[in-house]
Amino acid sequence: MAGAVAMRSLFAPPNVGPTSSSGIHIPRRVRRCVVKTRAAVAVEQETQAKVALVRIGTRGSPLALAQAYETREKLKAAHSELAEEGAIEIIIIKTTGDKILNQPLADIGGKGLFTKEIDEALLESRIDIAVHSMKDVPTYIPEGTILPCNLPREDVRDAFISLSAKSLAELPAGSLVGSASLRRQSQILLRYPSLKVVNFRGNVQTRLKKLGEGEVQATLLALAGLKRLNMTDTVTAILPIEEMLPAIAQGAIGIACRSNDDKMANYLSLLNHEETRLAVSCERAFLETLDGSCRTPIAGYASRDSDGNCLFRGLVASPDGTRVLETSRQGAYAFDEMVEMGKDAGKELLSRAGPDFFNW
Repeated sequence: MAGAVAMRSLFAPPNVGPTSSSGIHIPRRVRRCVVKTRAAVAVEQETQAKVALVRIGTRGSPLALAQAYETREKLKAAHSELAEEGAIEIIIIKTTGDKILNQPLADIGGKGLFTKEIDEALLESRIDIAVHSMKDVPTYIPEGTILPCNLPREDVRDAFISLSAKSLAELPAGSLVGSASLRRQSQILLRYPSLKVVNFRGNVQTRLKKLGEGEVQATLLALAGLKRLNMTDTVTAILPIEEMLPAIAQGAIGIACRSNDDKMANYLSLLNHEETRLAVSCERAFLETLDGSCRTPIAGYASRDSDGNCLFRGLVASPDGTRVLETSRQGAYAFDEMVEMGKDAGKELLSRAGPDFFNW
């Protein structure tokens, strides 16, 4: 018997492991390959099945996506668990404002049209955070949500873009300037009443295409958006704030989450840029006091002065630019004081304007 065992060992093929269910010997090197392959498949399946830790809701325009990508990169840099592959998912949500492009915003319900569907997705837990251009966010925030985070603000100025003139002043009388903004329209017509401002909606690329096709002789776009899209080479001139006061919260990105979601609030707390948040709060307090809508040209900008204090400038106007009311405030760069400055400036302009001023 011992000899039989010795003979079998002598003639057995090398690297023989256990037999398969059919009784066939499986070489050990083959077994190792099978085990490794199964392990790799298991890891891949686990990765595919992994649920994102943060789902970012955003509009689908190139600019909105650029802002969502910026948010994603900042989250990954601030939180190591979010730097892992698949930890953050970007979900595109089409809003009513994106679908209806042939009418002025004022005729289809105002700026809330760019946030309503995203807010609904947030409240229904289809997304975890919502990334907005702050100038599109109404002064009211839906119950059940908070907006605790503003990213560092970009350049707030407006850019003049034309293929035929170097500035608004160089445009011949009767030239068409494309803009969907009554704020821009009123300030253009205040200084250049011989120009004609026409409704001009669509994303940045669409507007530049229309300009190139000769639909208008010039257009104005937010410089912040062009910078985020790396398209500043299209800019003809940058308008000074003294000539074109920006929209409320222009250049600021806001990130919202559910009010009961402490995890997301903690993620966002490390991203918040407090100087921007305070400036935006001041400007939005001004807007809320005026009860402004897309039918009323309103502009406002809060910034730090050379002494570190807050300087706020606000404006309301008639759409045709024939009547423009301006005011300013200066005070400590602190939340309560800045919100009060915005409210007080709004009350002043309401009083000066009179009850019929906003009935356009």
